[in-house]
Amino acid sequence: MIHAEVIWVILGMGLVTYLPRWFPLVFLSRRRLPQWLVEWLDLIPSAILSALLLPELVTNGTPRHIALWQPELWVAIPTFVFALKTKSLGGTVIIGMALFWLAQSVI
Repeated sequence: MIHAEVIWVILGMGLVTYLPRWFPLVFLSRRRLPQWLVEWLDLIPSAILSALLLPELVTNGTPRHIALWQPELWVAIPTFVFALKTKSLGGTVIIGMALFWLAQSVI
């Protein structure tokens, strides 16, 4: 049996998740944004991905310390170069997986 408190928490979490997505969609969809703002907004996914990946690639352990000899970092560099040159998501995933497999096999 689900308690009313659990239902209210689930509804509240849904509302908190939905509203930040709904407001910009409704209020900005019919407006023309300045080009500088559009270009700035285009950088947000890359910035978030970098913020998530970089600590995993260059640090290790608890507490965290710099570890530049991790295979993940050395695989990420050529994978990143491939992604920049080809702009191919599928190719980047395949190259990254193949290089990581190779690095794990050698080490």
